[in-house]
Amino acid sequence: MATIGLMFGLFAAIAAWLVVVVLRRRSSTTHNADGLLIEQASRIQAQRDRSAYSTLSMHNTMPTMSDQFRRP
Repeated sequence: MATIGLMFGLFAAIAAWLVVVVLRRRSSTTHNADGLLIEQASRIQAQRDRSAYSTLSMHNTMPTMSDQFRRP
């Protein structure tokens, strides 16, 4: 019985450690100039991709104008 308790205690300790690691990493931002420039370039590229591959530019119609979204 003590072995099972030890095993579950070890599982709980590992889970708590993983939660702490994930919470510490979650909202870390870059503070040096190189990292900020990389983040800015990624953000600009994502913005360009969203506008280049939007429904209007790909299909030349609004998203609710297709046959799937027509009301009876």
